Amino acid sequence: MFAGRGAKGGKFSVEDLYGISKKPKPASSGATGHQKSAPQGRRQAPRGESDILTSHILEAAHRLVERRRLELYLRECGISFSDIQSECKPMLYRNLGKSGLRVSCLGLGTWVTFGSQISDEMAESLMTIAYENGVNLFDTAEVYTAGTLFLMMITLPFLCFRRSSFVVTTKIYWGGQAETERGLSRKHIIEGLRGSLSRLQLDYVDIVFANRNDVNSPMEEVVRAMTFVINQGMAMYWGTSRWSAMEIMEAYSVARQFNLIPPVCEQAEYHYFQRDKVEVQLPELYHKIGVGAMTWSPLACGLITGKYSDGVPDCSRAAMKGYQWLKERVNSEEGRRQLAKIKELHLLADRLGCTAAQLAIAWCLRSEGVSSVLLGVSNTDQLLENLGALRVLSQMTPQTVNEIDSLLGNKPHSKKESRA
Repeated sequence: MFAGRGAKGGKFSVEDLYGISKKPKPASSGATGHQKSAPQGRRQAPRGESDILTSHILEAAHRLVERRRLELYLRECGISFSDIQSECKPMLYRNLGKSGLRVSCLGLGTWVTFGSQISDEMAESLMTIAYENGVNLFDTAEVYTAGTLFLMMITLPFLCFRRSSFVVTTKIYWGGQAETERGLSRKHIIEGLRGSLSRLQLDYVDIVFANRNDVNSPMEEVVRAMTFVINQGMAMYWGTSRWSAMEIMEAYSVARQFNLIPPVCEQAEYHYFQRDKVEVQLPELYHKIGVGAMTWSPLACGLITGKYSDGVPDCSRAAMKGYQWLKERVNSEEGRRQLAKIKELHLLADRLGCTAAQLAIAWCLRSEGVSSVLLGVSNTDQLLENLGALRVLSQMTPQTVNEIDSLLGNKPHSKKESRA
């Protein structure tokens, strides 16, 4: 199936593709014709080695089947793996803040990617294409994991990936309707994370985020609960999402005071029209306490792609139920001003030989302290286009960045610059 310079007649074997080495079994003395069973008293190979080998073979078979399914799907779409590899530059990896965890600079935000009822085949294809192109970061949340279809789309691809080769995050806050099923109490952090692990069919997540601060829960309780789930092996790190710089600093101070584990990352909205927090507040925290930034919505809910330049299309997110706020934002006076600036940015993207989406994502990646930018896509074309932003990153020269700042006219200033 995979023609190339592999062994055995120009075909890649399972061993070639996935690095599984076949160790020949030592022939038992006196064995003739067929292999005889070992005497009862003879020591046999430890069961652990057999289990590990079986696990590797099953994993390789899973990935082989998944890749074959993806090839067939891409063939129907008129896309080949060579097209994907030629369009996408090798993935870049960065430390998550000042922790030792290495994450791909582009991650897949499954809360957007699988929030609509796309087919399970498309969901598996998106995750597999992302993984094959070096994406190792997949972001989920307890509030987004309701529904059998969603869970099937999320967990099936995970089962085909080597668990140690990717990073899964989840967010805790909105878990259910009951008063004890939301917020950041010790009870809900522990029970909410257990519920997420059960739904995702995982033993642990790599990062658990506190999805906004909870004024009803003392900071010490939150930090102690996060430390507990890490010590219990349910998570490796914890972070914050939608927290202010002051709240993050308070959590860090509590952790240091009581010898607990501090947060390593903040998830924040970041795009052309939302800049202050990521460009002014978080860099200061990064240098002081090592908190990194994982950003989301680089295309401002699709506004930056230009899809709303001539109104709200029927098939767009702004036309969907529950997104009235986005429709109002697009049609507002501020929205019209932003759309006018986006048209000018499209001209700049044309001049640089890239799409407006690629320029916007590369612009986010150039910011200090940004460990990863989370993508939200609904089809393979969008994913491949967004992954192409890596090619544009080298063009984010000071001159280009200054030109974008001039077009936007909203560059935030740090405290030092303001005092000067």
